[in-house]
Amino acid sequence: MPPDQTVDQDALAAQWGLALEAESAAPAGDGSQRKEGEVDEQMAAQWAAIIDETNEGASGKASAERTLGQEEIDALLGFSAADLSLSDNSGIRAIIDSAMVSYERLPMLEIVFDRLVRLMTASLRNFTSDNVEVSLDQITSVRFGDYLNSIPLPAILAVFRAEEWENFGLATVSSSLIYSMIDVLLGGRRGQSSVRVEGRPYTTIETDLVKRMVEVILADAELAFKPLSPVKFNIDRFETNPRFAAISRPANAAILVRLRIDMEDRGGTVELLLPYATIEPIRDVLLQMFMGDKLGRDPIWEGHLATEIGHAEIAVDAVLYEAYLPLRRLMELDVGDTLELDLKPEALVAVRCGNITLTEARMGRVGDRVAVRVAKPLRRPKTTFAMFESAGESSKRMEASS
Repeated sequence: MPPDQTVDQDALAAQWGLALEAESAAPAGDGSQRKEGEVDEQMAAQWAAIIDETNEGASGKASAERTLGQEEIDALLGFSAADLSLSDNSGIRAIIDSAMVSYERLPMLEIVFDRLVRLMTASLRNFTSDNVEVSLDQITSVRFGDYLNSIPLPAILAVFRAEEWENFGLATVSSSLIYSMIDVLLGGRRGQSSVRVEGRPYTTIETDLVKRMVEVILADAELAFKPLSPVKFNIDRFETNPRFAAISRPANAAILVRLRIDMEDRGGTVELLLPYATIEPIRDVLLQMFMGDKLGRDPIWEGHLATEIGHAEIAVDAVLYEAYLPLRRLMELDVGDTLELDLKPEALVAVRCGNITLTEARMGRVGDRVAVRVAKPLRRPKTTFAMFESAGESSKRMEASS
């Protein structure tokens, strides 16, 4: 009960109590004594008057409150009936979208699915012998649990396995596309919308026809991914209940690709969902900006770097002899003292660049200058590019085996 009505009820009870006390306090022989029926009528009249005042006050308050229209409600929530787009960021929609998962952009993935659209257009035309148009609606990042809860039923969910990536994906075929495809494949007339029968499971014939269509789509997906990474998509099972199509944890992120398939006035959508764990093996390739982009070793840059290093100038030292002396003996040296070198006259000197010994040479004289003649080949580093590559491959094998 509202607070105003509670106060009115209390006031009415108090007035009624005072009236009863006044009646009981009046003398019995008074000529103005009221009969019991008259008292009841007056109390009922007072009760009706107070109730009318309460109703009038409540209606006045309700009329004073402003009622929001549908357009104002849509503007508040960030929705528009005329132009509903998932990319709108206004009102409460902006607050909801800010909590959605946002992961790094994979440029090469857009190129792969653009190629998939072209391949599917040709394949489905051959599959249905009809004019089929395939378009890419959107590529978004979603959480797996949120996607399962948003699937409109009835639908058929195909769980497929990516053999080379050792993980699973999900293909969802909408009910409208299922009945449109069945109508086309079984010789339905053109220009008539497909009739959707609700409240019953899909028959074996309907499921087999959808399976053939999904196989065509997955075969095109294999060709679309082939330039980046050869992969084989095999259908694992079909489900009609999203709870049985769980291939990842509900909180895990996934890539959702929505494809629109139109066959004149019939059609529907196919949604491909790839968890981030599935495409993790080819993540480095998907980060490329264009096909053939090098993210690792670049031979052209290596050649340029080697040329510039070949023109660099370095300082070379010819070290005749080195010895370690105690600090006490070093402090006792004086002018005229002789240090004997444990070295023969024909001994070779070490040619060094910093702390690295490059080669050994023989000391001599050319004109009035001291010179050295290289006596041994240069000492090349033991670690080469081939060793780096082999070490990297061996570490990857160890990680894969573990």
